[in-house]
Amino acid sequence: MGELIGYGRVSSKSQSLDIQIAALTAAGVTTEHMYLEKASGRKRNGRAALEDLLGRGIRKGDTLVCTRLDRLARSTRDLLHIAETLDDKGVALRVLEQPIDTTNPTGKLFFTMLGAFGEFEASIRAERQREGIDAALAKGDDSPFRGRPPSINIEAVLTLRNEGRTPTAIAKELGIARSSVYRCLQAER
Repeated sequence: MGELIGYGRVSSKSQSLDIQIAALTAAGVTTEHMYLEKASGRKRNGRAALEDLLGRGIRKGDTLVCTRLDRLARSTRDLLHIAETLDDKGVALRVLEQPIDTTNPTGKLFFTMLGAFGEFEASIRAERQREGIDAALAKGDDSPFRGRPPSINIEAVLTLRNEGRTPTAIAKELGIARSSVYRCLQAER
């Protein structure tokens, strides 16, 4: 049998990992086999400990231990991707505060059901969010979803170009990037 590898995460620098560390230690994970970080769980970017764990921290026969699924992943897609990675490497998953232990059929079934419920919840939330955005857009110009107004005066760019100025000179005079000048000129062609 392989090692118990622990993963703990809190979302902000001000939060403490102490409770998760104590639970992982009580489950038999040694401190040298713990991967801990303070990072938002919304995206994989910025979660170096998780990437290190999944990349080279686990081997076939190991068991990844975490306190709750939301510590490991915050989206169903990410969770299923992590589960696939663990399965490909021959690593089991054990969640201490939820009845998930993929070393047995019941734990695998519960894990799959949780994933399905999570996917359903995410779909419902996205649908409600889309309805809210559509309603805000229908209100008119004061909607926060319209984006910021253009900050480059295209007429000024074209006028300076017609006067024979180079894109670099136009950019300097208007205080904008040269690439913005090129985009304006290309849009007018």
